[in-house]
Amino acid sequence: MNTRRMICTLAIVVVMLLGQRLGRAQDGREQPDLTIDAGARTAVIEGALKHLNSSYVFPETAKKMEQAVRDRVARKEYDQITSAKTLATTLQTHLQEVSHDKHLRVLYSADTIPVERDREPEPAELARQLEFMRTVNFGFEKVERLPGNIGYIDLRGFQPAQFGAETVVAAMNFLANTDAMIIDLRRNGGGDPAMVALISSYLFGSEPVHLNDLYFRPNDSTRQWWTLPYVPGKRYGDRKAVYVLTSKRTFSAAEEFTYNLKNLKRATIVGETTGGGAHPGGPRRINEHFAIWVPSGRAINPISKTNWEGAGVKPDVDVPADQALKVSHIAAMTKVLETVGEGERQHAIKQAIENVQKELDEMKTGPKRNP
Repeated sequence: MNTRRMICTLAIVVVMLLGQRLGRAQDGREQPDLTIDAGARTAVIEGALKHLNSSYVFPETAKKMEQAVRDRVARKEYDQITSAKTLATTLQTHLQEVSHDKHLRVLYSADTIPVERDREPEPAELARQLEFMRTVNFGFEKVERLPGNIGYIDLRGFQPAQFGAETVVAAMNFLANTDAMIIDLRRNGGGDPAMVALISSYLFGSEPVHLNDLYFRPNDSTRQWWTLPYVPGKRYGDRKAVYVLTSKRTFSAAEEFTYNLKNLKRATIVGETTGGGAHPGGPRRINEHFAIWVPSGRAINPISKTNWEGAGVKPDVDVPADQALKVSHIAAMTKVLETVGEGERQHAIKQAIENVQKELDEMKTGPKRNP
């Protein structure tokens, strides 16, 4: 799939996922439902099973999902469903009960889902997607320097590297002179593995480091991902401490980033166990209102020889997500303090640690807050 078509498809999927997960259309209103009949139900079920059998990463699991659904069809469990939304959520639940795969989703869209074509997107389509990525700053919600000269990045998504690279360079250059870095993935649902590799490259030296492999069933291929031997701007290097913040919402490519750095012992993971989705894939159109996201690949870490599917990535420091930033900030400043001699800066860092500790203590005794 070429770059432009990939971005167009990705954008369609984002809209569909938002509609499915939040039940809302792009304009914020409740997505209208559709009434379906027996023929429509059958078409959706058969279409979903066909795509799973042809592309799901584990063929034997696809067969088990098919059998489970056909058993339900024989028991007439779907016969009373006349709501398109209900069919999508019900079928998804039944498929996930067998596969336990959180990437697998049955998607309903009130708007017509475009037919998949092997073509370049229209200029207007590409412009809309680029505009969306620009308005979310290519995933970089916040970049700042915290007390104690600690760098902080609030990264909400791994947008395509070929479009977000300049923002990465700007962020890493801004934080190049900090003494430790915190990368906040607590609200990050994933994205592009190339962006994972690009950001990771700043955290190592120039010698390439093997990060992850992705195997895909449809063409029986494996893609290796390594750090880059050259990056624009300044490398952060492999000596300064890095902390990665996680929550139950951390998912997919954000989990890969976390899992890679944890296995390479390049970062300390602080927060909650992540969502547990290690099977990449893509959308398959069933008809004009239904599609299925088929996980057609799996991650294979070069160190563990496995991945985080189902189990999630367990943190090194297990704390509630809303406390993770304070905990990691204190840990980072304490580590920096070990390298600072007597003087004004040592006093300033000690005072900053005391201030953040007070804030953390207040959080522990007060009502729970979202990160």
